[in-house]
Amino acid sequence: MAQGQNPYPVQFSVDYPEKGLNRLTTLLRPILFIPIFVVIALVGGQWSDSESSHFILNYVVGGGILFFAPLLLILFRQKYPRWWFDWNVALLKFSNRVGVYFFLLRDEYPSTDEEQAVHVEIPYPDVPNELNRWLPLVKWILAIPHYVALAILGVIALLAVIVAWFAILITGSYPRALFDYVVGVGRWFIRVEAYMLLLTTDRYPPFSLKP
Repeated sequence: MAQGQNPYPVQFSVDYPEKGLNRLTTLLRPILFIPIFVVIALVGGQWSDSESSHFILNYVVGGGILFFAPLLLILFRQKYPRWWFDWNVALLKFSNRVGVYFFLLRDEYPSTDEEQAVHVEIPYPDVPNELNRWLPLVKWILAIPHYVALAILGVIALLAVIVAWFAILITGSYPRALFDYVVGVGRWFIRVEAYMLLLTTDRYPPFSLKP
């Protein structure tokens, strides 16, 4: 079925800065980013030591994405409590505003609650009718091809951001092709997150950067 007729239920977009970007804040972005990074680290996870694997574990188990409880409720009760869904989606939106700022896509300092120019749409699932109760047990395995693809695309995206950083300092604007690519990689990543971590949809994420 055509994508336009049956779009993927998870959507992500960032408004292109038509008026250009601030050269000074772009130059100082690694420093300006520190305060909001501390906030997202405190809200999204708990630092137990310097190993990233432990941070990821705490991100899922501790103060961050609530994964295991919704998984068990979907499995045994076929329920996804609305407040857990709202927390997960709100945290995902916040983390993506932070990511958009870090990757130089926008100048606005990330808000903890306002949408700003970063748009994430994840519909609340009708669990009994839309989610298979057993699928959450294997989604992390089914998503392995996406991990490989995103690892490669992510490296290219980092290189694109470096090129964009120099372009902004020289021209004051983010090259549109690079902007669309970085946003596309973010869109792909969010769809995989919604599928295997937030558990909000059973539709397998498309291998695509497009909406």
